[in-house]
Amino acid sequence: MISTLELIIGVAVGITVTILIEEGIYRVIKRSAKAAKTNPTVIRDIRVAFRVIAVLVIVTVILSLTGFASEFTEITISGIGALSVSLALQNTLSNIISGILLFHDGVIHLNDTVEFGSVKGKVVRLALRNTWIKMDSGQIAVISNSQLAGGPLINHSATERLLKKYAIE
Repeated sequence: MISTLELIIGVAVGITVTILIEEGIYRVIKRSAKAAKTNPTVIRDIRVAFRVIAVLVIVTVILSLTGFASEFTEITISGIGALSVSLALQNTLSNIISGILLFHDGVIHLNDTVEFGSVKGKVVRLALRNTWIKMDSGQIAVISNSQLAGGPLINHSATERLLKKYAIE
């Protein structure tokens, strides 16, 4: 059994390291989202998701340091938790990852004129899970980011931008 002082120091170090890692990853994703000129609510959603993950890691650290969880139990709890979350959020996570990749690659920005299947119009909202396209008729089509990433997506506004970014001749 560890002493109270060791427990306090361990918890403080665990919380600090977790927050620093979470903050670093968040800043990289935030920079990509801002470069894509995405809506501020997307950045807020990213922050909330990373905070939830950080809290789960901190709880695991506290359980292990207090002795309430053995190594086997930690691995079991972490595995079951990760599996249940990933299965429950499979589509959502797919859309979020696709959204981050779309933002990072610069494939789509606000106000771009795009065509996806029978939908053609102007991008009016970029979010982590979906993209809103205002069609010429005035209707708004909401398309999941995983579908957009799967293509074929034609971006009529981004030809020059993408040619320069990826040095395509």
